[in-house]
Amino acid sequence: MLVFGDHETRPRTRSTKDFSVKKIIVRDLTKHFIRPDGSRLDVIGGLSFEVGEGEFVSILGPSGCGKSTLLNILAGIDHLSGGEILVGERPLLGSENGVKLGFVFQQPRLLNWRSIRENVRFPLEHGSLSRDEQWRLAQRYLELVKLKGFEDYFPQQLSGGMQQRVAIARALAIEPEVLLMDEPFSSLDELNARKMRAELIRIWRETGKTIIFVTHDIFEAVYLSNRLLVVTERPACVYESLTIDVDYPRNYDDDRLFEMAKKVGRFFVKMEEGHGA
Repeated sequence: MLVFGDHETRPRTRSTKDFSVKKIIVRDLTKHFIRPDGSRLDVIGGLSFEVGEGEFVSILGPSGCGKSTLLNILAGIDHLSGGEILVGERPLLGSENGVKLGFVFQQPRLLNWRSIRENVRFPLEHGSLSRDEQWRLAQRYLELVKLKGFEDYFPQQLSGGMQQRVAIARALAIEPEVLLMDEPFSSLDELNARKMRAELIRIWRETGKTIIFVTHDIFEAVYLSNRLLVVTERPACVYESLTIDVDYPRNYDDDRLFEMAKKVGRFFVKMEEGHGA
């Protein structure tokens, strides 16, 4: 049992099959841009998939295929060109019934002139919560990411991995239903990336958040996810959806994960052969 201030949370023990029927539904999503010369660039072409409540789904694809663009659309940072995004029967964005989303970027994007606690509190400042409640939530999520004792440090005093923990705490402080993560460990060395992956799985299992995680690292996707989506080069569409039927906690030396990574690698070989043809 975890206790944060006056709030008590029981860790959730998750298998790969412990999900309710509430889903995020992405249906026939398209996205294009108009180049300066007036020509059209199709980035996402007819992308369709579903994410169950509480799932950890990784979106895996080659660099430049539109993965980050997809997350930006899900977050409302960018707009879609066609298709729809629903949670059950309600729109993901654009109404008072929309879903609350947290976003963790490739870089922590912390405010260097604010303390760690102030950075985590920042997205709460213009909401309806009292100042005391804002500080309580900031402290709660700093403790969740194991940064108790660092509250008054500034970003430049922390390692890259610790800064990314702050970014995760900041995203969780708004208590989102869905956490979007855009290659958050890509700038870390492999040792720190491994530590952060293990921490992320722990946080996911304790909070029960739905996580949509973008990466181009095959083993990272296999290790973290209970399901992954392999997408093609642009215009991106889903090439394969694969369940990772290995219970948590997971071990980096588990042969089943290596075999799954090899299987995913073969998908990319087939895609490349098809593209070349």
